[in-house]
Amino acid sequence: MATHSEPISIEVEGVDLSGTFLSPETKIPGVLFIHGWGGSQKFDLVRARNIAGLGCICLTFDLRGHAATESQRSRVSRSDNLRDVVAAYDQLLRHPSIDSEEIAVVGSSYGGYLATILSTMRPVRWLALHVPALYRDEEWDLPKGSLSRDSLAAYRLTQVTPDQNRALAACEAFTGDVLIVESQHDTFIPHSTIMNYRSAFLRAHSLTHRIVDGADHALTDKVAQRAYTSILLNWATEMIVGARVGGEAADH
Repeated sequence: MATHSEPISIEVEGVDLSGTFLSPETKIPGVLFIHGWGGSQKFDLVRARNIAGLGCICLTFDLRGHAATESQRSRVSRSDNLRDVVAAYDQLLRHPSIDSEEIAVVGSSYGGYLATILSTMRPVRWLALHVPALYRDEEWDLPKGSLSRDSLAAYRLTQVTPDQNRALAACEAFTGDVLIVESQHDTFIPHSTIMNYRSAFLRAHSLTHRIVDGADHALTDKVAQRAYTSILLNWATEMIVGARVGGEAADH
């Protein structure tokens, strides 16, 4: 690992001792978490703390229309929330220790949908999608909460290809590493939607697909929560930490 050295002076009882500070020059990967519709950053905090423990800088945040701004929810569109996501990404990148070429985005449900589109607007090396939702391209600027649930449910049961959907087109263009996590008993995001996403990642460097047995969409069961945390942490360790160890070995 490359290091930065800085000469210093240590004063002890009127005597100056020469010393040298050595610190790694390597910058740190960043991880952006995007929660689902109706959720908040609280969903991501435990997993963010775990991944921060791997040596990453993590950012969680509340989308507009949620938590402190919940009063705006009936007016917020997908366009509004995408701008929130871009602003959060840019905030993460402003951290002085961030390696701008090593950014991971973890999105859950609606957040996973937004994460894929973000990857066409900002550099993303790793993309983790937990029960990613899928929406029609139409009515993009309408309040998200006003979209027909019945129509969405029917849409998610159909086969959708990248040329028919903005998010799936983003998946097709993505060349980094991907994790897709499915819940076995998800009544909102059916297996057909997961397969639409999976099939779209034609150019991905790697694709990992895991199913959390017995889990519902919101991971209401504590065992399911722990299972998802373990899946995400293991994948992040393999991809993010593994890439850095491999790079350091090559540099050496």
